[in-house]
Amino acid sequence: MAPWLYGQMKVSALDTITSGFKSTPKMPLLFVGHGHPMNALFDNSFTQTLHRLGQTMERPQAIMVISAHWETRGSFVSVNPHPKAIYDFGGFPKELFEVQYAPPGAPALAKSVMEDLPIVQPDPNMGLDHGAWTVLKHIYPKADIPVFQLSIDYTQPIERHFELAQALKKLRNKGVLIMGSGNIVHNLGRLDWRNIDGKTESWAQQFDQTVKQRLGNGDFNALVQYKKLGPEAMLAVPTEDHYLPMIYTLGLADNKEPLKYIYEGFQYGNISMRCFTIG
Repeated sequence: MAPWLYGQMKVSALDTITSGFKSTPKMPLLFVGHGHPMNALFDNSFTQTLHRLGQTMERPQAIMVISAHWETRGSFVSVNPHPKAIYDFGGFPKELFEVQYAPPGAPALAKSVMEDLPIVQPDPNMGLDHGAWTVLKHIYPKADIPVFQLSIDYTQPIERHFELAQALKKLRNKGVLIMGSGNIVHNLGRLDWRNIDGKTESWAQQFDQTVKQRLGNGDFNALVQYKKLGPEAMLAVPTEDHYLPMIYTLGLADNKEPLKYIYEGFQYGNISMRCFTIG
């Protein structure tokens, strides 16, 4: 673990914060390729998969989301006790802006993140960006599980995001489902915006399959060093915002934990909707 991650931990304060949490089995990790915001309204194979997941997965005490759509300078965690859906997009039908998703927050658990990682600062106002609520709306439609978000510090290199995630593993033992929400292949300039079933180009298919192979082999370091995986990588990951949530998911995993693909496919030609669980 890199030394920059550490600071003086106030053990008594952490004990006070977490003393009310029930002892639970270690929660699995979840990565969701969230894709287009309109998935919040769609009834398709992807959203049906999310709905089934919520019915079969062990119910968490809280959910921490690491989304492609909360990038910050510095690291922040939401301590908002009443987060609501943020409509961080434009040009979509009125129905999308009318969707409500307002679960309770989890300020105590969010503050425990700051105890583990003193570099993280509190954000009292952050709600739920569309990488969070458009997905959770299908998994937990009642919005009755507390949710908070951890931001992605866009000033840090990918290796440090992987290291930071490793320092958060204790959350899994507190009943927290940690969900990364992004996309393995995400190039807005190469989408067929008018056709959700548009043809997928070979570079997108190849990179998605390469990532699948590396995930299956447990070769997470190769995925951190994704630029070495071939010329398709630069097309698939023109910017790292949607790729980094997967890196957090991998950094949170322990050695030899089982990985299961829960959804595979593409939307709008070249958005990989691959989703998986670990643990």
